[in-house]
Amino acid sequence: QMCIRDSAPAVRSQENPRTGSRSGPWGQFFPSGTQRSLGRAQCQREERGELNEAAGFWDHAEALRKVLLRATGVVVGLMCIYFAVMPELFDRVILAPCRSDFPLYNLLDRVGGYGTVPERADISLINIQLASQFFVHMTASMWLAVITAFPIVVYLLWGFVSPGLYEHEKRGVTGAFIGGIAMFYLGVATGYFLVFPLTLRFLADYQLSALIPNQISLDSYIDTFMMLVLMMGIVFELPVVAWLLGKTGILSREFFTTFRRHAIVALLVLAAVVTPTGDPFTLMVVFLPIYILWEASALTVPSRSVSTCLLYTSDAADDRISV
Repeated sequence: QMCIRDSAPAVRSQENPRTGSRSGPWGQFFPSGTQRSLGRAQCQREERGELNEAAGFWDHAEALRKVLLRATGVVVGLMCIYFAVMPELFDRVILAPCRSDFPLYNLLDRVGGYGTVPERADISLINIQLASQFFVHMTASMWLAVITAFPIVVYLLWGFVSPGLYEHEKRGVTGAFIGGIAMFYLGVATGYFLVFPLTLRFLADYQLSALIPNQISLDSYIDTFMMLVLMMGIVFELPVVAWLLGKTGILSREFFTTFRRHAIVALLVLAAVVTPTGDPFTLMVVFLPIYILWEASALTVPSRSVSTCLLYTSDAADDRISV
């Protein structure tokens, strides 16, 4: 018994008064009060980190909700204005390509590439559904509001995204914003003054059989009108998108050099499809803007070596900022 009592203190763990840790064989199974408090503090820090991540997510969701509400408010406000003036706007602007005195038809007639006056007769539209005119009134007002509010919507979205970017990623954004807005409206103008009138005349004059007269419905007209105008506005954003992809290193100028011949053939086929006549002048009128857009996109993208150097410089700058 004396041996057991004498040896008992040797196997009993001792607590270090400075570190709070226990020594001996039982210290790993029975932590001291200091170790328990450190464990609780670590758990609390992890819980606070998870709460901060959750709070950050909901803060971003709330900020995005405010941006979307503001953009929706702008579009709805413009839509109400366009709804009030739509009858006059519909006759003077949207139905203008149906008339024979449209500026593009007069230009082509002076050059001699479009045809005679009977081929340029006014195009009449019909309504075959009871509620079509009301719904066209609503949809035309909405799409015109979207086109007009495009710069404001982009600016609001940029205000939401910009706080999460580095300084070198924000460089050149002002120029890209102005260039993107200008290219969008240039594409809308190209679709309205060039692509849609040529497409309208081609499809309106096309006949599978002389026994089948063409009667163009209002719904068909407005759907084609909005599709081509908005599509050209989006297509003209290609140089801006190419510049952004080139800045991130995803796209290089070698891509445009490699596939230039394929692009020329594809663009010629596209121009031939939408061209109402087979003469070379009208074909080039449609082909040249799209091809110039392709070449402009190639000029905005750096070569592979330059883009690699830019990425390396950006990564080095990020490392310096993080340090």
